[in-house]
Amino acid sequence: MFDYSNFESHKKIINNSHIHPTALVAKGAQLDTGVIVGPNAIIGENVKLASSVKVGAGAIVSGRTTVGRGTHIYPMATVGSDPQDLKFAGEDTELIIGENNKIREYVNISLGTIGGGGKTVIGNSNLIMVYSHIAHDCYIGNHCVFANGVNLAGHIVIGDYVTFGGMSGGHQFCRFGDRAMVAAGAIVVQDVPPFCLVQGDRARVNGLNVVGLRRSGMSRSELSQVKTMFKILFNENLTLDEAIGKIGSHVESSKYRDQFLDFLTNSERGVCR
Repeated sequence: MFDYSNFESHKKIINNSHIHPTALVAKGAQLDTGVIVGPNAIIGENVKLASSVKVGAGAIVSGRTTVGRGTHIYPMATVGSDPQDLKFAGEDTELIIGENNKIREYVNISLGTIGGGGKTVIGNSNLIMVYSHIAHDCYIGNHCVFANGVNLAGHIVIGDYVTFGGMSGGHQFCRFGDRAMVAAGAIVVQDVPPFCLVQGDRARVNGLNVVGLRRSGMSRSELSQVKTMFKILFNENLTLDEAIGKIGSHVESSKYRDQFLDFLTNSERGVCR
């Protein structure tokens, strides 16, 4: 909750930052150069906005929240709000957002909780579309795309270049490997290995994210290796442990093999299959 006695409106340019006269900025907030705060936006006292951050009309940035350079928070987004967790009792937790993200209208992003390590973390250059929700203690990598209405429960870990289709969702504690893709409307309740495409309610793997892999610049030999690992895991009717062993013994060592094996070995919820 805000104590509005600590807020003030600004009618001038401060530190080369443009703050609309109707915006409310708490006295303790830290705004770097070139920040733009739109009409009726609210910036809390423990917020740090790096250079060239834009906060749209009616957006609220609260909590102990740090926003990296060049990130654009669009109108009516709520960033750094209290976790939707009944155990949360106002502990000093935080939200860390990296550089050059686009956080679109009506997006909600929560602070962390003590039980989850105290931090929600979002990397760089992510696009989070309208009405999406990122819950407490999520860790999100770089260059991810969340289409409209994506809902992530708490404690989710997401790698780099992961794409979520509209109205999809992730169960708490799920992990999503690099360059995975989640189809529109999918409900994911187990881990999604790197490079894989999943779809459906209680989502299952439906192939490789071939388009994403090609766009990554992966060579033909590297793509062939990923396809081999995919076939071992999903097409040979092996248990997860058997598949891990066969990939380790039959696939030549490489960064992609090691990444794939590390993900499978550390899965706690099981893998979508």
